[in-house]
Amino acid sequence: MKHSPHFLKLVESAKKSIREVSCETVEQAIARGKVDFLLIDVREESEWREGHLPGACHLGKGIIERDIEVKCPDFNQTIVLYCGGGFRSALAGEALQKMGYKNVLSMAGGVREWKEKKYLITRS
Repeated sequence: MKHSPHFLKLVESAKKSIREVSCETVEQAIARGKVDFLLIDVREESEWREGHLPGACHLGKGIIERDIEVKCPDFNQTIVLYCGGGFRSALAGEALQKMGYKNVLSMAGGVREWKEKKYLITRS
């Protein structure tokens, strides 16, 4: 997908203030059954229905700020966000940090990279 220059500038700025985690690191935690983080898919509902990472919950980018405290009242909980390519999750991560969440990570590469690596995708 071709993104507009202003959107890319916004994402670039967000990525300077957030931490990223690799698909490999997330997949290894899931495969070992040692997931000590909340995994959140910030994509649109239609994207979620097409398939998502095992153990993920869905809080779309449009509502995450409104609903995150119900899903995750612990501001110290590690949260891993992902989207299609790592852009929306970076923006959502920056917003959660501004809300006071201390351990927010964005999965670099998103679902596109996850699928390229042929990691497991589930449907609810």
